[in-house]
Amino acid sequence: MMFASSHPVLRRNVYAPTGRALERFLGEAIAENRNASPQYKQDEVAFHLTLDVPGVSREHLSIAIEDSVVRISSREGAPRTYRAAYELPAEINASESEAKLENGVLTLKLTKKIAASSAVELTIQ
Repeated sequence: MMFASSHPVLRRNVYAPTGRALERFLGEAIAENRNASPQYKQDEVAFHLTLDVPGVSREHLSIAIEDSVVRISSREGAPRTYRAAYELPAEINASESEAKLENGVLTLKLTKKIAASSAVELTIQ
């Protein structure tokens, strides 16, 4: 004689809720890190940016300035990967700009380029 159950056997994965919680936690941490925007100030002379770059030393960090775009990235072999680009409202004078890294906080003072007049005065004959 065979007894058959009229109810289907339900098996639940005990670890499924834990896995989803961990996945949600990691997803939120990554999203929060991506949405972390730099602190930005501007005065008549320069732009001031403050960024968090934890775990990256000054030897592993590269800052490139081209016109009004600043690109910050970690070099090959760095313990952490960091890449960001910011377009500022005016061109930057790279030779007068400064960068400082202390305790995982990168502070940039990006001096504005003063537009030189290219007007030439003609003599009247």
